[in-house]
Amino acid sequence: MKTLNIILKGLSLFIILNLLFAFFPPAMGKLSAYNILFPGRERLPFGENSAEAYNLSLFDLDAMFASHKINGDEKQDDDFRVILIGDSSVWGTLLKPEETLAGQLNSAKISACGKNVRVYNLGYPTISLTKDLLLLSRALEYQPDLVIWLTTLEAFPMEKQIASPLVANNEESLLRLANSSGLKVDANDPAFSRDSFWESTIIGKQRALADVFRLQIYGVMWAATGIDQVYPPDYEPAQTDLEADQKFHGFEPPVLDKNSLALNALETGIKMAGDTPIVIVNEPMMISAGKNSDIRYNFFYPRWAYDQYRSMMSELSLKNNWAYVDLWDAVPAGEFTNSAIHLTPQGEAVLTWKIAPVITAACK
Repeated sequence: MKTLNIILKGLSLFIILNLLFAFFPPAMGKLSAYNILFPGRERLPFGENSAEAYNLSLFDLDAMFASHKINGDEKQDDDFRVILIGDSSVWGTLLKPEETLAGQLNSAKISACGKNVRVYNLGYPTISLTKDLLLLSRALEYQPDLVIWLTTLEAFPMEKQIASPLVANNEESLLRLANSSGLKVDANDPAFSRDSFWESTIIGKQRALADVFRLQIYGVMWAATGIDQVYPPDYEPAQTDLEADQKFHGFEPPVLDKNSLALNALETGIKMAGDTPIVIVNEPMMISAGKNSDIRYNFFYPRWAYDQYRSMMSELSLKNNWAYVDLWDAVPAGEFTNSAIHLTPQGEAVLTWKIAPVITAACK
């Protein structure tokens, strides 16, 4: 009988713990060995080959930011803190941390407002303005002096916004952000990945909890090697011979419908930043000279759509007094790697010296 009572008490305690976990989920991701036992990461965790990259993709924003070096760097009086947000081109696909835009800007040792510029890479793969906004809302907690938001037309279509897995798996955070900021979000969007009650318990969350733990384990190898992605010896280069297709995400010439673009996300980000200045940068892209390049600039864009986008951004920036820099053609076509937006280290160097004056001019 005594054994049965012990079993029943243990089972009751287990059920209570699961109920408490489901109704009051703890911020497990904030408990991190990064910036304590080993260095913070240079970029947010992302990866599909953990064994070789010592990295993985997870959707716990607390754990992601806790693993980043910005979480361990106390802001000094002589620091001018710059945060970069954007897609995989900012994160640095195929680039070592020191070869990314953030890495090269830090190596340049520039100054602004009489202070030392320190640049943090908070880009993240997948192209979505709403994904950028979700990360920006967290990034602002670290007291940046300047935010540089690198983006491109592919991030604007409404269908792209919640399609980013990071957004789809952070419904609660996004809806909370929407309620406080005016961001337009359909709370019933089927793209959200919603947990059932069972999936919200300790048992249901065991994969997510395991990912947070695995991220800590990979920190040992990250600290020892500095490797956080796989660097293949060969890769498929960005496509230069293109289809004779005029469509862009369902849009057809001659009009790019503003109502079907997530302009509200840009407006929300600038409003949310308050007194922290944001510079929007239309990031460089490869301009193909191959087959059908008279119809399309590259795999992503028919010329008519992209030209309208550039005109639209210029007009909106003037109208709303946005700080906007258009660097669409700043990098030669030969300095792109496996995508029309991913740069070589030399391409990043070109971009670095286009962005550096934007930072140094932030006080003028």
